[in-house]
Amino acid sequence: MGMDELELRKLLERKELELNALLEVTQSINNNVPEDSLYKIFNFTLRSNLNITKLALFVLDEVWNCKVNFGTQINFQKHKLDDRFKLIKNIHRMDEFDDECDFHEFDMVIPVAHKTDTLALVFVGGIQQNNQGREESIRFIQALSNIIIVAIENKKLARKQLEQEAFRKELEIASDVQQFLFPERLPYTDRLKIEASYLPHDRVGGDYYDYVPINKNQFLICVADVSGKGIPAALMMSNFQASLRTLLRQTPNLREIVEALNYQVMENTKGEKFITFFGAIYDLSLKTMIYVNAGHNPPILLDKSGVRLLEEGSTVLGAMHPLPFINEGFITDLDEFTLFAYTDGLTETVNEAGAEFGVQALVDYLAANRTKDIRTIHQDIIVTLDGFKGRNAYRDDITILSCRVE
Repeated sequence: MGMDELELRKLLERKELELNALLEVTQSINNNVPEDSLYKIFNFTLRSNLNITKLALFVLDEVWNCKVNFGTQINFQKHKLDDRFKLIKNIHRMDEFDDECDFHEFDMVIPVAHKTDTLALVFVGGIQQNNQGREESIRFIQALSNIIIVAIENKKLARKQLEQEAFRKELEIASDVQQFLFPERLPYTDRLKIEASYLPHDRVGGDYYDYVPINKNQFLICVADVSGKGIPAALMMSNFQASLRTLLRQTPNLREIVEALNYQVMENTKGEKFITFFGAIYDLSLKTMIYVNAGHNPPILLDKSGVRLLEEGSTVLGAMHPLPFINEGFITDLDEFTLFAYTDGLTETVNEAGAEFGVQALVDYLAANRTKDIRTIHQDIIVTLDGFKGRNAYRDDITILSCRVE
């Protein structure tokens, strides 16, 4: 694993703060708060989550104007934007520009773009961190800036009654949120390999997968699918992920985590939506796996004892409280294995004759190809599925998550 528990805890806490901040922003957008309030949220979120000492946000609204400014000697809200910055497409350090530039109070400039158009520029100073932390901070600034700026673009479009265009932009907001949910890196070492593939049916969907290291020996992997599609599904899943990671820091008890998730989904949706969920905690030292399958397609486990489906658990989350039953699956002496988890978009893919791909075809392929590299397995399945559906379109999101311990 390589990272000690303190570093893992700090990483999880940082991710939790960032996810909660993004969730609060998207909730504010859904509540249709005014543009000025969105800029205040942008200001507060960056100052409270990152050690930034100086910032100026310039936005193109027919002309370039500074909407947020703090920590600088010059009042950039009364300052004209230098023409040299208006066409930049990539992050630049300020020392790349000559000394006559008034923007040398900052360390770097981060553009916010949509397609080929630069919509905003974020000038930042004072990120005092190591290289990895610096990159994480820049990613968070980019994600937050994109969501805020695209949301404000939506308001402009709505005012011009371009409803179709506004809706497309809203989908991009949800897409940004959803992409932020997925882990940026998955382990691929001699001992532990994890691979994920996500094929959205539309621009955004309701599928979610995750890998969360708990300590040097234990990690959680999970797959979930929310009923419904589009923006509500993506935002609901972002809330679900933030809740899961918070609960995982509080308790290692998977039963308690699932019970709490069920309650939170029920509270948030009032029983109108539900989530299918599979979560497993594996211990590399003890060679044990504890899992709960809450109404999800049973993942396929291949080990020395053969092929089995992981079905122990409960019913879907968010349909009733309390859950009518909940069982933990417990597997011991689990040393070398491959776990293949997926969402129902895979097995429910339909061909031109109206037949579903089904579970058995998946089990047969995995049993015959269990020694293949899991990245190759994913590629094979996606190619096979594409050939199977023929001219038919995919009807749902497809998520595949594989875990191999050797």
